[in-house]
Amino acid sequence: MRHTRTAACSSALLLAAACLVAAPGTAQAAPLRTGPGYVALGDSYSAGLGAGDYLPTGTNCKRSSRAYPVLWASAHRVASFAFSACNHARTSDVLSGQLGALGAGTRLVTLTVGGSDAGFVGVMTTCALGGTSRCLSAVAGARATVDRSLGDSLDRLYSAIRNRAPAARVVVLGYPHLYHLRGSCEIGLQDSARAAINDGVDHLDAVIARRAAAHGFTFADVRAAFAGHEICSRTPWLHSVDVLAPTESYHPTAPGQTLGYLPVLDRTS
Repeated sequence: MRHTRTAACSSALLLAAACLVAAPGTAQAAPLRTGPGYVALGDSYSAGLGAGDYLPTGTNCKRSSRAYPVLWASAHRVASFAFSACNHARTSDVLSGQLGALGAGTRLVTLTVGGSDAGFVGVMTTCALGGTSRCLSAVAGARATVDRSLGDSLDRLYSAIRNRAPAARVVVLGYPHLYHLRGSCEIGLQDSARAAINDGVDHLDAVIARRAAAHGFTFADVRAAFAGHEICSRTPWLHSVDVLAPTESYHPTAPGQTLGYLPVLDRTS
């Protein structure tokens, strides 16, 4: 999920026309006196990579009008909404480049982050191209990275969010299992590799959930919502490997955002 430009919209009804986008690499502006009522932070799962219908922000953030934050803001008719989530964002990117819209008047903050810190893209590339043994090794390496450094990174980010938005309800959404085991896929990874990847997701979600709880934030678990709709299921809500759009591989489709993430946020926000 990498460096982001903050997109702040005065109304959820049409973000594409109303977004004001800051130039990349510029210094973060001082927090707004009140801040938008809803601020959506995070990585590609929050930006909506894979859902299509991307907003013309002039960035590589791949923010989709079908992403769950946009859908939630529209359904709840929020008075003001900032959509800052960005493809490839790590915790450090969110900390340094996405918090400018937060303020004393912010009432809801949502985010997904941690997958890039764990090396998600590299793991999946290794698994897709390197065979089962290398895949299992890559997953083990990612788990070690999560244990070694992710907790501290999340603590720094979560503390900064709370300092900038002291009155906000903060909902940290997790990641779904990627694979339906013993499913319909006849080629590709073996089930042992698929199971290891799912176990890696469980490990990542557990760390994120613990750190969110320690800061008084709500962890929203999406794994049950996606159950039966993983890759290799009959009706997947996640992209498998897509050679025509490789960056969208292993990301939620539009139904994954609408039927997976959005209802979970509705229940917890």
